[in-house]
Amino acid sequence: MVTVLEADRAERNYWRDLWRYRELFQILAWRDFAVRYRQTVVGVTWAGLRPLLTMIILTVIFNRVAGLQSDGPAPYALLVMAGILPWTFFATGLADASGSLLANTNLLTKVYFPRMILPTATILVSVVDFVIQLAIMAAMMAWYHFVPGWHILTLPLFMAMAFLAALGPALWITAISVRYRDFRFVTPFLVQFGLYVTPVGFAFSKIPEAWRMAYSLNPMVGVINAFRWAILGGDTPFYGQSVAISAAVIALFLWQGVRQFRKLENSFADLI
Repeated sequence: MVTVLEADRAERNYWRDLWRYRELFQILAWRDFAVRYRQTVVGVTWAGLRPLLTMIILTVIFNRVAGLQSDGPAPYALLVMAGILPWTFFATGLADASGSLLANTNLLTKVYFPRMILPTATILVSVVDFVIQLAIMAAMMAWYHFVPGWHILTLPLFMAMAFLAALGPALWITAISVRYRDFRFVTPFLVQFGLYVTPVGFAFSKIPEAWRMAYSLNPMVGVINAFRWAILGGDTPFYGQSVAISAAVIALFLWQGVRQFRKLENSFADLI
């Protein structure tokens, strides 16, 4: 095979290279999955146990103690679990992707490939956890004799929305973390803080109507509302304005994340 060196070729063909290196993308995703569950005691079970315990705690706090109710026919536990699914995917993907470049220092300094593959592949691993948690959600719905409607067919669309919601900030944080190593320690705090300002444990209807537009600037608000409508269906309200606002914010974050990542990408090998 003959290698042709051409000035600025990598820059011009960057997005085409993302497709050309798709096998590397698959290999890295599989490697991250194997590393996460290799030599673990609980293993894959933990991926389902963590959101299940979180659901129990939030249900007790908001439903039993605070007396909040669901805004639809679904039991409160299902309302909470439908919010935990996208939030856990977002939080796990963002936290893992933020350190993906620093965790692959040897690879970055030796071979060329579009660096954006690393954080994207890391987030993709979270899809496996999501499938496990979705199975738990299905078991809970069977326990409560709750049958989803046709809305469940829209779930892949909102899953893609959650993926992009994690990818945009992850690209930005990943790029910044290469230059400022201590910045990656901010991510766990942001994720933990985000749980408190996102309607994971309560219904969106509990937010005063005057504040809903501003509240939907949190990109995960619209994603969670969309997930609940898709999974629970029935009389569960669809907050279209909230979903639209969050989708616009997600697009803005994604654009900024890609822009910042591409701006610093050529200096990654030197900085690391």
